[in-house]
Amino acid sequence: MKRILIVGGVAGGASAAARARRLNEEAEIVVFERGEFVSFANCGLPYHIGGDIPGRDALLLQTPQSFKRRFNVDVRIFHEVIEIDKAGKNLLVRNLQNGEVLREPYDALLLSPGATPIRPPFPGIDSPGVHTLRNIPDMDRILAALEQGKPRHVTVVGGGFIGLEMMEALHQRKLEVTLLELSDQVMAPVDKEMANMLHARIREEGVDLRLRTGLSAIESLDVLADTAAVTAERRGGLRLTLSDGTHLDTGLLILAIGVKPETLLAVQAGLELGPRGGIKVDAGMRTSDPFIYAVGDAVEETDFVTGESVLIPLAGPANRQGRIAADNMLGRRETYKKTQGTAICKLFDLAVASTGLNEKRLVQLGLPFEKAYVHPGSHAGYYPGAHPVSLKLLFAPDGKIYGAQAIGKDGVDKRIDVLAVAQRAGLTVFDLQDLELTYAPPFGSAKDVINMAGFVASNHLKGDTTLCHAAEVQARHPHQVVLDVRNTPELDKLGRIPGAMHIPLDELRGRLDELPRDKELLISCQVGLRGHVACRLLSQHGFKVKNLSGGFKTWQMAIAE
Repeated sequence: MKRILIVGGVAGGASAAARARRLNEEAEIVVFERGEFVSFANCGLPYHIGGDIPGRDALLLQTPQSFKRRFNVDVRIFHEVIEIDKAGKNLLVRNLQNGEVLREPYDALLLSPGATPIRPPFPGIDSPGVHTLRNIPDMDRILAALEQGKPRHVTVVGGGFIGLEMMEALHQRKLEVTLLELSDQVMAPVDKEMANMLHARIREEGVDLRLRTGLSAIESLDVLADTAAVTAERRGGLRLTLSDGTHLDTGLLILAIGVKPETLLAVQAGLELGPRGGIKVDAGMRTSDPFIYAVGDAVEETDFVTGESVLIPLAGPANRQGRIAADNMLGRRETYKKTQGTAICKLFDLAVASTGLNEKRLVQLGLPFEKAYVHPGSHAGYYPGAHPVSLKLLFAPDGKIYGAQAIGKDGVDKRIDVLAVAQRAGLTVFDLQDLELTYAPPFGSAKDVINMAGFVASNHLKGDTTLCHAAEVQARHPHQVVLDVRNTPELDKLGRIPGAMHIPLDELRGRLDELPRDKELLISCQVGLRGHVACRLLSQHGFKVKNLSGGFKTWQMAIAE
């Protein structure tokens, strides 16, 4: 009989335990969890704080008792593994309730310790009122602080997934919220022009969004209570010193500036780490010790596009890794098929999603790439309720899909999911034209968003229409002229690119003599479709033309501040 020990539950450890039991009824499976909860929905924590998930128990997926009944897995909560003896193949485990320390032998060991929130060494970082959110106890402490302290203002530091979700949750609780982000954009997986749509939406909701602004120090307002600057209603709160030298008084501070792999046990055991600081594993999830496996947020994964080591703390990969590790611990030969980083986040009534590499990363890697923007409706425009889906597609000169990003109110998830599958399957942008996707007016269009992105990218690579982008239009040379082909009411209502000529598309054939033949025409419409028509018309009349991908809408996204 094989004895499998698992350190840590939640996504990776719990899925490995359940899979191991399904494969082998005879194995002894023990899970050690130093906290109280072995399997919970950590991605749901902000939504309970905000009230979308009213019942706390809904977040508890499995308990030690339910694991025992269904899977005959011995789950020991409040048990901390303090040492791995590789040579003797055993663990030193401390029972946190009675202090007892026992040695536990294993035939195979799985590490699923997860990651810990980053807490920079700011002055005052350990002050009461400073919180992170990673597990159920963290959530309970935040809720208790909100109920007991009744702050009017809360500050969130960090504009990633957790930061944005917590910002929205606190806003839903009718609190004043400031969101600090040190970089020039929130949601790092997408590029700046896409994130600008999020910035506008955050500010529309009345959230105080401060980009390029970090945190430098934290002081308790109780210490400053005798100063005239601190009112009685703000006592019990915090005074934040920001990176720009200003101060901000707040009732509660949520740190959401990222996580780092929990590798202490692995380091003490002499297991090899990867270049990013996570536990190094092979495709079978084995560490440098053949009897020890590791999964989840603590391990380094292989990027699907580049093959480089990456840290991508997502629940989906962790679950799949747990399953693969269980297979291999029980004699199978399964491999993890790399990580694309496919993810989505809700932001008020918007969704933002991405897969693969973004433009920033492609530039860093020095990879040649092309990009295309489309803004079609989520479903047929004549059926009520359609909303634009703004999609950015990144691809190689040969058509290989590098990545994609999308933002909108509806239909974002399925478009990025389709593109994630297309990328994994090795499809190119040329194949996107031919994908047969479901269509009925309430759900899509006969030419889906995905098809449209494929048309634009393919037309560019085939030379039917050469694309240009906002940066080129912004820095245009004297030999280039912008031609706007929208109708006059659109320009009056929506604005125009400074210095652009204007001839509506439907008048273009009759006004060719107004156009300079010695200059390159950069064509702009609202979202790029009429620009493509204009480019085809003008190129066949001898003009040199480029189409502004995504049109004036993308231009506005790109130049927004």
